[in-house]
Amino acid sequence: MAVRRIPLLAVDGGGTKSLAVLTDRQGQVLGRGHGGPSNYHGSGTEGAMRELAAAIRKAIADLDHSGGSPVVPDAEKEAEVDVEVECAVFALAGLDTESDRLAITGLVQEALALLPLQVGHLIVENDGYAALLGATGGQPGILVIAGTGSIIYGIDVQGRTARAGGWGHRVGDEGSGYWIGKQAALAILRAYDGRGADTRLKEWVLPFLGMEREEELFNWMYGSAYSIEKVSRLSRAVGQAASAGDREAQRILTAAADELFYAAAAVIRHLSFHRDPFVAIMQGGVLQHESYVREALLRRIEAYAPHVQWDEARREPIYGVVAMGLSYLETRGGEDDNDNVE
Repeated sequence: MAVRRIPLLAVDGGGTKSLAVLTDRQGQVLGRGHGGPSNYHGSGTEGAMRELAAAIRKAIADLDHSGGSPVVPDAEKEAEVDVEVECAVFALAGLDTESDRLAITGLVQEALALLPLQVGHLIVENDGYAALLGATGGQPGILVIAGTGSIIYGIDVQGRTARAGGWGHRVGDEGSGYWIGKQAALAILRAYDGRGADTRLKEWVLPFLGMEREEELFNWMYGSAYSIEKVSRLSRAVGQAASAGDREAQRILTAAADELFYAAAAVIRHLSFHRDPFVAIMQGGVLQHESYVREALLRRIEAYAPHVQWDEARREPIYGVVAMGLSYLETRGGEDDNDNVE
């Protein structure tokens, strides 16, 4: 069997989608593949493993198609491996505790075992940290992410990092698409009971889900069709209701901005950014599509830290993952440390 030797596999996996790229030592992409959500807290271990394997398999297929890597005959490795990767970096959502690290490292290793792939060195990290490196280019700043989930990361001039939020949909992810969607469902059911404020949210949320009555929403929330990703999509309907003047929808979006601010302020304090200029970058579907949340958050951060300088992400999160891998290859790539996991 012909063996393809590739310097780096970089994988960015979140609550909505996954992306895998194979690159050379200069970071040039040789193969690319997409998969579904790979946060094991939402997709389950089997689901996350399946989507990661699918993304990597597609990246390998893209490599074959493009012919971007030299084919090296190696009789000794015949029938053992099709692709050899010096370093593989996985930046995945859901890695918040040491228990998460053990679980995610295990499912990553299981995913790799399903593929015609051999990895020399494996690095597993939180996706927020990789996104921070990609967004700031390693410069001092904070990254506020509010997509399916939410997290705030920061890095100072000494390379010290801080984070807040990102504790998952059950006990955290305040201000995220999922959090907004869940608050909308609660508001609709409370209004239906007469326990909550009047709201027209159901006029947008129920049709969005293909429903007509509040009882259907309740059944869906506890049924097999329920998913974190689907609840997160409800944030779009909340934005439409807010634009139409629904006060409860506006209250939810204001609360989302407040929650994101509390987390951002914590990171700003940890890194003493309230005294010095720093860059702040917003990412994620909520902050891209919901101007009500974005503008409210911007105003609160500016009032708290007047030296903030708003900027656009320098590169997509996957490039932060690639940067982590290239840094390893540059500093330790010559060492023989197969099966070493960070």
